[in-house]
Amino acid sequence: MTSEGVVATERRCELSRETKETNVQLNLLLDGAGITNISTGVGFLDHMLDSLATHARFDLDLQARGDLKVDCHHTVEDVAALLGEAVDRAIGVRAGLERFGHAVVPMDESVASAALDLSGRGLAILAVTFPSPFVGGVPTSLIHHLFEVFARSARITLHLSGGGRDDHHLAEAMFKATARALREALRRDPSLQGQPPSTKGSL
Repeated sequence: MTSEGVVATERRCELSRETKETNVQLNLLLDGAGITNISTGVGFLDHMLDSLATHARFDLDLQARGDLKVDCHHTVEDVAALLGEAVDRAIGVRAGLERFGHAVVPMDESVASAALDLSGRGLAILAVTFPSPFVGGVPTSLIHHLFEVFARSARITLHLSGGGRDDHHLAEAMFKATARALREALRRDPSLQGQPPSTKGSL
């Protein structure tokens, strides 16, 4: 995969990626108001990304076309990869930030917990079991894969856990918890005076 048209400024990133399977374009502002314009051809994915951006307070314009005649796998995977890369590039130098974030989000009978670190080391550990194999026409196994790809591309460490009886509520709680944890971790800490939040002196 190749990334084209990269424009990165302070806490903003514009990216596009085109392959034989997908064409994804996005514009991301980390310090936004949760304004979204999202169309991937996968309605459930659109809804989840809207929840993520809204609760992280990201402004996100994301347009994707994929080989949905096959299935939604490539679209979900490439959207997650490009969004993660955009977050990484928008953060820039990981200094002066809270670095760690944690959130617990209930959605009726479901609940999800997210803990993350802007570590620079992409890793996702998920302890979430969905009641059903599909949600909104998307394989629930692909929800796990989405977070793994996103964490790797964003270079964050993400731990997600949760449970519930309703697949939609559980997935939405996962996205909202991740969003709230991101919002906390990305917050600037004036006491750091622009220094990396690490005993190593860098991330």
